[in-house]
Amino acid sequence: MVTISDDAVKFINDLLAKNNKTGYGIKIYLAGMACSGPQFGMSFQEKAAEGENIIEENGFSFFCDDETKGALEPCVIEFVDDPNYGTGLTIRDPNNTGCASCGGGCH
Repeated sequence: MVTISDDAVKFINDLLAKNNKTGYGIKIYLAGMACSGPQFGMSFQEKAAEGENIIEENGFSFFCDDETKGALEPCVIEFVDDPNYGTGLTIRDPNNTGCASCGGGCH
């Protein structure tokens, strides 16, 4: 199951309002693999496309295909405001401690 932090909920609500997308959901998709595991992308989406999974969490609808849903199972969606990583949302697997090539600092 995907978990979403309170700060991420606030950020998503603000972002939806600013972009006139109130009532929309968030499409999450696999955007590749890195040393720290799957990398995800996100975009606004009004409703689930045919065959997509709908994940309801903290009042939001997240849409994804089966492969993405499997990769998301242990993940946490968080808001970050960090000079190294920027400001926005990140999807983190709490079971992944990083990778040796970058000193365990991958997100």
